[in-house]
Amino acid sequence: MIGIFDSGIGGVTVFKEILGELPNYEYVYYSDSKNNPYGDKFSDELIKITDSIVSYLVQMGCCVIVIACNTASAICKDYLRRKYDIPIIAIEPAYKMVNDINKDGKTLVLATKGTLQSSKFKCLYNKYDNHNTILYECVGLADLIENDNDEEIDKYLDNHLKDFKGVENVVLGCTHYPLIKDKIKKVLGDVLFFDGSKGVCLQLKKIIQKNNIKSTNSSITFIDSSLSEEKEKRFFDILKP
Repeated sequence: MIGIFDSGIGGVTVFKEILGELPNYEYVYYSDSKNNPYGDKFSDELIKITDSIVSYLVQMGCCVIVIACNTASAICKDYLRRKYDIPIIAIEPAYKMVNDINKDGKTLVLATKGTLQSSKFKCLYNKYDNHNTILYECVGLADLIENDNDEEIDKYLDNHLKDFKGVENVVLGCTHYPLIKDKIKKVLGDVLFFDGSKGVCLQLKKIIQKNNIKSTNSSITFIDSSLSEEKEKRFFDILKP
């Protein structure tokens, strides 16, 4: 069984990528909407929250865990990897992909405060800085997406992104953000998007092959910490082809 968790519905963008490559496994997706958003929490609090989730998923029988949240990955992965004796895969903002695909293009990185201020992201940024990049902290955006508030999302994007028209690359440093690509394009135009879901999928595939993890059954279990039936419906609606 493979466990995937996020601060809410956003990690479904990662899970959908995984399902496209690895459909025949048992999955548990844990949506922690009760504690959403993660981006403005202190490190100690977030470590405690994610530790509890991973412990729960391990008790359910998960032999691999995917952290489908950039903030939790940046802040908690080292602690979780030290504590648990199973593979823990962590997502990270796809800033390196900019270097590989459109290195010189004007770049906008959209992420939470927790991600942008993490030492992990700072190392990544310093290593691949194209000296033509804007880092932008999207306070409150993940929460609007989590609550599926279309009107407020449109207002937010217009107010916060209109000054960045002309960028070529947009790094989506939160797994919630790929859910609103079309809305971002309405403000910024036909930009190139980069996110970490493909990298996570490739890493999971390697772990499965390396550890010879087999599955005789394919299933998806959705768990939401706030017990929201609406979140579950939205989750499976997004997963549809």
